[in-house]
Amino acid sequence: MNRNLWLLAACQGLFLTNNVTFAAINGLVGLSLAPLGWMATLPLMGYVVGGAISTGVVAGTQQRLGRKLSFLTGLAVAAISALICAYAASTRNFWLLCFGTVVAGYYNANAGLYRFAAAELAQPAAREKAVSLVMAGGLLGAVVGPNLAAQTRDYFAAPFVGAYLALAVVAALSAALLSFVTFTTPPRKAQAGQGRPLSQIMRQPIFIVAAASGALGYGVMNLLMASTPIAMQQCALPFSDIAFVLQWHVIGMFAPGFFTGHLIKRFGALPVMGVGVLLNLGCVAVALSGLDVAQFTLALLLLGVGWNFLFTGSTTLSLSAYGPDEKDRAQGALNFFVFATLALSSFSSGVLVTTRGWTWLNYGSLLPLALAGGAIVWLQLRTARPATA
Repeated sequence: MNRNLWLLAACQGLFLTNNVTFAAINGLVGLSLAPLGWMATLPLMGYVVGGAISTGVVAGTQQRLGRKLSFLTGLAVAAISALICAYAASTRNFWLLCFGTVVAGYYNANAGLYRFAAAELAQPAAREKAVSLVMAGGLLGAVVGPNLAAQTRDYFAAPFVGAYLALAVVAALSAALLSFVTFTTPPRKAQAGQGRPLSQIMRQPIFIVAAASGALGYGVMNLLMASTPIAMQQCALPFSDIAFVLQWHVIGMFAPGFFTGHLIKRFGALPVMGVGVLLNLGCVAVALSGLDVAQFTLALLLLGVGWNFLFTGSTTLSLSAYGPDEKDRAQGALNFFVFATLALSSFSSGVLVTTRGWTWLNYGSLLPLALAGGAIVWLQLRTARPATA
């Protein structure tokens, strides 16, 4: 871990502070403002739809402006969007809130590339550990995010206006830290015929499995996490319990970052990803066992650790699917698949939890988990076959 990686890990933590705070409050603010109950998670959906829409633009700015200036642009958008959301909450304007979260999606797509930038700041032999350790910076979000939402909830007459304003300050702090990072990849102009076409990159089995498992794992995590505050509120549990559960969920997401890279280095990405699927299945089993705070906490903790194994593993796996000249379009495509899946899961979470309930929501997560697990087993068998031959 060099100085640049530590600073990038701090920026990742502040990025997750933004995401965790959004997860904690957007569904609740949406539920209080939405014309219909099933529309409650549309603000959460707007965040990831904005990310999906922005992936192409972000890939272009990363190429033309370089890592630093592109990341700083994303942080400026984060501050502006937080102010829009604060104004929407104070004026009780549901559609403006949705618009603000769509704008914030640009920051989501931009900062989603921190993990790839981490691999460029380390020696080739340490890429797995660099990705894992920078993602461990999300622990800052686990501590700050839920507490930020809880402590600023009642600063103004309208609930959570203070939380949105605080996120603008968080973006400014992150920009200050990022300004001290020295990135190794300078901005460059696109050249015709540079690297393989994206269609050829995407046809590789490694890319297919990395994209599918990363997107499906993230989608399941978001499906259950986004609906948890609403499900707990329906169970008449206080917001302090909601914040507590989300805090342990995010700890589960990022605390393993201190050793996931070592596990991948020793056992390989695919076995670690397989364990991630099993942990997600354990989450579903615990969630179906009861509706007490203990069940919510353990289920979301397992969900977080399972996501870490799946997403860190898929990110590491994807690094071998493209070359340096292909990274911008390949990483943009990987992020697009993630955000498209998140958009679907965000919408589905609100519809399912308000119409079918927490139980059916968990049953619904089994299908994408089965698909992710099947893809991992398929690639493992495919790569093992030449060795046995």
